[in-house]
Amino acid sequence: MKLTVVGCSGSFPSAESACSSYLVEADGFRLLLDMGNGALGELQRHCGLYDLDAIFLSHLHPDHCIDMCGYFVARYYRHDGGRCEPLPVYGPEGTEHRLTVAYADTPSASSMSEVFDFHTVKPSTFDIGPFTVHVERVAHPVEAYGIRVEHGGSALVYSGDTGVSDALESLARGADLFLCEAAFTHGKENIADVHLNGRQAGETAARAGVGRLVLTHIPPWTDPEVNLADARAAFDGPTELAAPGATYTI
Repeated sequence: MKLTVVGCSGSFPSAESACSSYLVEADGFRLLLDMGNGALGELQRHCGLYDLDAIFLSHLHPDHCIDMCGYFVARYYRHDGGRCEPLPVYGPEGTEHRLTVAYADTPSASSMSEVFDFHTVKPSTFDIGPFTVHVERVAHPVEAYGIRVEHGGSALVYSGDTGVSDALESLARGADLFLCEAAFTHGKENIADVHLNGRQAGETAARAGVGRLVLTHIPPWTDPEVNLADARAAFDGPTELAAPGATYTI
């Protein structure tokens, strides 16, 4: 299983990175986790425009899903005149409506479904291609999910956006790689059920006994080195910052 960081900035793109988007590959199958602002352009550095096999959207905030509107255009008005088969898209309740409204002033629910095959996510375990995935509701102001992706005896867990969450800790237990948001700074923001800080990400990783912690979704106004130091103080395993283009074999 291979993970490529397409984008890892939180809230809005930074000068160096698009917003959240992560490509997971195994057995020739390509699963994209989130497609935030700027991700569609960056994705094409790592994957052909029509080579995705499925998309999972952790939640419907723009920094995790808004480039789906551009991707709809690319698939609907394909440059070679062909028509793409509907691409499976897994997301929270109302994903199709949210994306349709974001794209058009007078939405037509049928148009998005011509290129995307929408599946509503609830806490459950199911297969996406060669992957076994388990999703759990996490702590965020809107309906949001963390996801565990398993293949060949290895496990990747992506937190999505969340505050401190027992469900996330359970989801991450024993994962080989834990891709965890750390948008807040310890001692600065103290808002429950929105985001984790570096220290909380490290504490979650330690309690879950993960193999490697990769911090992501750090906004441009947050000092990533502070969050990295805070995470390392709480978790003694390998810990690093996500970077666009970084790859991991899991």
